[in-house]
Amino acid sequence: MNNFSRVSMKWVKALGLLLSAIALLAVVGFNPSSSSAQTTGNTQLLWYGQSAFKLTTPAGRVLLIDPWLENPANPNGKTDLANLTQADLILITHGHMDHVGNAVEIAKKTQAKLVSTLDLGQALVQHSGYPKELAGFETQGNFGGEITLLNEEVKVAFIPAVHSSTVQSDGSPANYAGNPGGFVISVKNGPVIYHTGDTDLFSDMALIPRFGKVTLMLTCIGDKFTMGPTGAAEAVKLVKPATVIPMHYGNFNLPGTPAAFAQALQQQGVKSQLRVMKVGETLRL
Repeated sequence: MNNFSRVSMKWVKALGLLLSAIALLAVVGFNPSSSSAQTTGNTQLLWYGQSAFKLTTPAGRVLLIDPWLENPANPNGKTDLANLTQADLILITHGHMDHVGNAVEIAKKTQAKLVSTLDLGQALVQHSGYPKELAGFETQGNFGGEITLLNEEVKVAFIPAVHSSTVQSDGSPANYAGNPGGFVISVKNGPVIYHTGDTDLFSDMALIPRFGKVTLMLTCIGDKFTMGPTGAAEAVKLVKPATVIPMHYGNFNLPGTPAAFAQALQQQGVKSQLRVMKVGETLRL
C-alpha cells in the first residue's frame, strides 16, 4: 500500500468516528441550548422599594426578600403582586409589617417556602397565617448558621441585627417574633449579597468579610428606626462590599436619603461603589 492510500484510510477512519459521535449525540438528545447554558445566565435583582427585593438566580429560581410589594413608594405594587406567579423562597428578616408585607398572600399563591429564624417562622404561622407546611425545619435557622437550598444553588447565612421584631395582625397586641436579623445570600455562579434587614451599626459587621467577599450590600439608611446615612457608611466600611445599594428610605417620612448617604461614604473614604436603584428597576449582576 502506498503512502497516499495509507493517508486516505486514516481520513476514512476519522470520518467514521466523527459520524458515530454525531449519531450518539442525537440518540442521547444533546441540546446545546439546555444543560450548562441554563446555569450560566445572569443573577437579576429587582427592587420593589423599602427593603423588598426579588432575586432571580442564573437557573431561574426566584427568591423574595422582605416582600412588601405594595409599599407606598411602589406605584405598581398591586400590579406587581398580581403578576407574580413564581417564588421559590421567601426570606424575611424580622416580623414588622413593612418586611413581612405580602409574604402570606404570595406564599399561598406560589407555595414559596419561608426562610427565617425558627422563632420568626413559628410566629408567622401562628399569628399571620403563613402556611405551616411551607415553614418547615429545612428552611429555618438561626444566627451563626447557614443553610443550603434549591439543590445547592443558594446558601443563606443568618446574620444578627440590632433592632426589634414582633408580629401583629388585625389590630391585635404585638407578639414576640424572635430576634431580628439579616442574610448573606451566596448564589452559585453568582454574587454574594448581604441584606442587612433593619439594624443599627454594630462592630461585628467587620467579621462578615472574613468568611468571604461580599459582592453586594443592601443596607438600610432611613434613620429614626435604623441606622442613618452616617452609620450606614461606617457599616459599609466594615463589610467592604464591591457595591452598596441603599434601601429602607422614602417611606414613613424617614430623614435618611441617598444623597446624604453618598456624602457620608465620600467623607469616610469608603471605596465601595454606590449604586442607587429606582423602584421597579432590575439589575443584572
